[in-house]
Amino acid sequence: MSEQLQAPSPLIPIPRAPAPEIPVPAARRDVQITIDGKRVTVLEGATILDAAKTLGIETPTLCFLETLTPVNVCRVCVVQVEGSRPLVPACSRKVEEGMVVWTDSERVRLSRRVVLEFLASSVDVSTALQLQAYMKRYEARPEKFGPRAATVVQPPKIDNELYVRDYSKCILCYKCAEACGVDAQNTFAIGVAGRGFHAHIATEFEIPLTDSACVYCGNCIGVCPTGALMGKIEYDMRAAGTWDESRQTRTETICPYCGVGCELTVHSQAGQIVRVSSPLDHSVTQGNLCIKGRFGWQFTQSHK
Repeated sequence: MSEQLQAPSPLIPIPRAPAPEIPVPAARRDVQITIDGKRVTVLEGATILDAAKTLGIETPTLCFLETLTPVNVCRVCVVQVEGSRPLVPACSRKVEEGMVVWTDSERVRLSRRVVLEFLASSVDVSTALQLQAYMKRYEARPEKFGPRAATVVQPPKIDNELYVRDYSKCILCYKCAEACGVDAQNTFAIGVAGRGFHAHIATEFEIPLTDSACVYCGNCIGVCPTGALMGKIEYDMRAAGTWDESRQTRTETICPYCGVGCELTVHSQAGQIVRVSSPLDHSVTQGNLCIKGRFGWQFTQSHK
């Protein structure tokens, strides 16, 4: 019999396979804990940071972001848990029934103060506004280490027209590496190389960024808390002394390049677009954009 005769007839419908069933998520029980003397009930699996937010307790964070996997490296969110010898990171430690937590004890404040002093004594925090606010809150004095404190001073890397890498401002929060990896872009163009004080953000095999797998989406810029990664236009304006956020306006719009529907926040100053970002709570972008959405707006300022 020929192969043509063995083939199924298009006139005879093929039986459909069973429709896949979405598994029902396991029910989560309520967990009751005490934070700073106040009892709170949260769902099982929540973190101490989540529970603290329900009470309106502001916990400082630098390496944490809602859209990224916690990596527990900055240690400014540590809290004191009764029965635990070390302080624990609030951003990743899951709540347990009956847990008693102190978020502002003298031991916690001292730990946060020392961490901030170490960071500010070794990196340039001039554009890290949130970190500066934390330093004031915890009375951090990085100058006590003296002028000979080891730093990561180095010239900025300017190798493209889209963004600048100034690693003298890098606190190694890992956010850029996480955003470039599985949490967002899945490009893996950058990661952490070296150990100890020599640890630093680098491309694969330390090759130039222009030769790496980078697709210039700029999502690393969007998550950087210190300005170590910054758009080229903003960098140039800051160098010229013309960058002034108090004079900038923000306009919410939709990216015009495709049909995905990414929401943009357009930052403009003196009638010129100076930066484009995206809100973290947007259901489509979660703060992430592609190269066109983040950088492809120069045509609006063309006079041709």
